[in-house]
Amino acid sequence: MSKLILSPGGPSSITHELKEELITIGRSPDNVIPINDPSVSGHHAQLHQVGETFHLQDLGSTNGTRVNGEKVTSIALRVGDRIIFGKVEARFEGPTIAQAPPLPEAEVRPAQVSARPADFANASPFPKRTKERDPLRMILFAAAGVAILALLASMLALGQMHPPAIP
Repeated sequence: MSKLILSPGGPSSITHELKEELITIGRSPDNVIPINDPSVSGHHAQLHQVGETFHLQDLGSTNGTRVNGEKVTSIALRVGDRIIFGKVEARFEGPTIAQAPPLPEAEVRPAQVSARPADFANASPFPKRTKERDPLRMILFAAAGVAILALLASMLALGQMHPPAIP
């Protein structure tokens, strides 16, 4: 069974089992889930169950309703959603595994092997890159390397020269 767990500002929490199809939430005592907090409107929001899904709708409340930090007017809730009515935090919990309906049995079929179609081609709009050796590029890189080595050798030679002695 789905639950709405309220944390009204203290360490304790209040759990409400969601048994009805239409559940009203607000500060007024005629709500199914009354919340005695000044930040909550008299008729703040409602939960409407459709099948296994609960839909949360804000009823034009003054301070709004937020789900996972986002202000909402209507949303389908998921298990674990954090809801804030005004300034009161709540958490939506779904049925436990023991209560959840069993999954349908999987259909067992023998594996099928598929082959690549004979007319299969590359669908990329870009041409396939090939590793071509460009001789001009190789010559330029070699010349640049030789020039760098010559520059380094001349800098070393200049660094080891001593100025002439002054008599």
